[in-house]
Amino acid sequence: MKVDGKPFRTIWPADDGWAVEIIDQTKLPFAFVTVRMESLGDAAHAIRDMEVRGAPLIGATAAYGMALAMHGDPSDENLKGAGEALIQTRPTAVNLRWAVDDLTALLSPLSPNARAGAAYKRAQEICDEDVEICSAIGDHGKPLIEAAWNKRQQQGADRVSVLTHCNAGWLATVDWGTALAPIYKAHDAGIPVHVWVDETRPRNQGASLTAWELGQHGVPATVIVDNAGGHLMQQGEVDLCITGTDRTTRAGDVCNKIGTYLKALAADDNNIPFYVALPGPTIDWTLEAGSDIPIEERGSEEVVRITGTTSKGNIETVTITPEGTAVANPAFDVTPARLVTGLITERGVAEASKEGLARLYPEKTS
Repeated sequence: MKVDGKPFRTIWPADDGWAVEIIDQTKLPFAFVTVRMESLGDAAHAIRDMEVRGAPLIGATAAYGMALAMHGDPSDENLKGAGEALIQTRPTAVNLRWAVDDLTALLSPLSPNARAGAAYKRAQEICDEDVEICSAIGDHGKPLIEAAWNKRQQQGADRVSVLTHCNAGWLATVDWGTALAPIYKAHDAGIPVHVWVDETRPRNQGASLTAWELGQHGVPATVIVDNAGGHLMQQGEVDLCITGTDRTTRAGDVCNKIGTYLKALAADDNNIPFYVALPGPTIDWTLEAGSDIPIEERGSEEVVRITGTTSKGNIETVTITPEGTAVANPAFDVTPARLVTGLITERGVAEASKEGLARLYPEKTS
């Protein structure tokens, strides 16, 4: 995608050929800052502190983290330790473990001298594959928006409105995004699509990231507080919902940013289609029940403190709760498959069920 007209991915090799650069998403939307990663520790920090976030991008960053580790020390001991260190950074996103396992399986049989080169090559392949996958998700999801627009046109409307939660755009992947890819494809095809952007407390990824990247692409969008979605559905202002996911079970249960479950309930009550967009690596074929997905509990500071700009343009962080208030901060929730209209994948749109996913990914269930 583009930033001020210049093409960017979210992660890319530095000019020197061994370091890796990323967009520091903790600085958005107030500043566009890139960060240079030179070590396994840098990659782990970027994932843990959410300089990068979104399941596909976390996986890509983990792959490059393995490459950086092998650049520094390609020994057997460090190969094992690097994988363990990366897996501990974020427990919910399955792409992270998938990338670590992929690199570990590739590198383990190789001699130490061959590991760094092979790791960098595979990390780049993972990034390129992610771009292709997300573009395909957009192609498969675009007809859903087009069909909703055709229906709205017959009702005399001048736009079709999609509600999304958190950020599942190109900032959450290497490019294109998952939930936003169909929106970008529809917009680029001339469909007058408008996006309701949930602010997504406590980190405000919707207000800070989704709104920013949609604006960069010229897609009309309106930020709403998290609790407004149900009201807008009741008022007929939402035509369909599309969210991303950090982990989906083989039976179609979806784990996504906290608050997704409530949007799915509201959509179900108002007969509004609720779609989830995901790449194949986000499916956890080892799990059937969403209740078995580990839910990351993040620090209280994300809830009690918030960052913004003052009227003078200064970036400041302030406390918004009484001192000493107890805080819980679960980062994700699980939406059961029964509330999901369909899963938009790079292979097509599947029913959110074991049978639906098996039809698209028969090699995973044979």
